[in-house]
Amino acid sequence: MTLCKVIGTLVATQKNENLKSQKMLIVQPIDLEGKLIGRDIVALDSVDAGVGDVVLVIQEGQGAAQIIKTKKAPVHSVIVAVVDGMDIKE
Repeated sequence: MTLCKVIGTLVATQKNENLKSQKMLIVQPIDLEGKLIGRDIVALDSVDAGVGDVVLVIQEGQGAAQIIKTKKAPVHSVIVAVVDGMDIKE
């Protein structure tokens, strides 16, 4: 899983039939201090996340397909949790 921040939404007028009911969000990986790192990712939302939320993203096709319950759509990244808080001990 990857720690990310939701930075935007994505609207598509044409989608795979199995994804028509799915919301797509743009997320970017963050480090433990909340700084944006890495490349933007388009992820399906399974937890009703919104722009500004810190989320956990799974990036593995089989796991993603199990979460959205379809094997008929090409899916790689799915938001699986909204992070309410983090406590990091050093």
